[in-house]
Amino acid sequence: MSTPGALMRSSRELITGRRAVAEAIGAGRVVEVLVAPGARRNQGLRAVLGAADRARVPVREVGRTDLDQLARDHRGVIARVRPSGPHVGPLSERDLAETEWAEDAIAVVLDGIEDPQNLGAAARSAEAAGASVLVSRTHRGAPVTDAAIRASAGALLHLRHARVANIARAIERLQEAGFTAIGLDGAAERTIFDSRCPDGRVAIVLGSERAGLSRLVRERCDLLIALPMHGRVDSLNAAASLAAALYAFVLPRRLGGDR
Repeated sequence: MSTPGALMRSSRELITGRRAVAEAIGAGRVVEVLVAPGARRNQGLRAVLGAADRARVPVREVGRTDLDQLARDHRGVIARVRPSGPHVGPLSERDLAETEWAEDAIAVVLDGIEDPQNLGAAARSAEAAGASVLVSRTHRGAPVTDAAIRASAGALLHLRHARVANIARAIERLQEAGFTAIGLDGAAERTIFDSRCPDGRVAIVLGSERAGLSRLVRERCDLLIALPMHGRVDSLNAAASLAAALYAFVLPRRLGGDR
């Protein structure tokens, strides 16, 4: 049995939770899987252990006390991962302009999302819709933590991610690469139902739930659209707003619809 000291790693190199660990294995990020005693008899962990076996990732049994010291709420499994992998290497601001994007690429830009859970949920919506890249802020922006990865159901391990100091400038770099920047703004005069999604590459820009888009980011966008609210609440949370825009505004046209 390993001692806690021998197991200590940076929290940025650890992922917990069965689904997130399985996704990390599938993304080729995992160096080693640590499991609690008796894991092979635990039905819930069998899928993780099977994925590790198929990927030839070593699995090590570790006492629960040691696992507790590495991460809270580990649910009996922790993965040690490489800081970056082949699919998720960090992009710089310059990369946004210089990368060869697909003609119908989708970028998701988060302006001021500070909660790791919200970052993860937004990444999950973005990855599910086939986005090519996620852009978020380094300052007053949520870091990619274990909680964010779990909230993303592993999507943050597959989605390319650029963390930048200046969102307005990052949007400008995307525009240089041929993206049309579309800001989600509750005060916009047009909604997703009376606007047509532009052809080609698009960047969906989402502000914080509290403050929305910052002034400079709003001014940088090519188009502002709103989500119509027909109930008593006046807004959706960030991830739900993003999913609605992607699936009701962006994707129909790309999938042969008339929008």
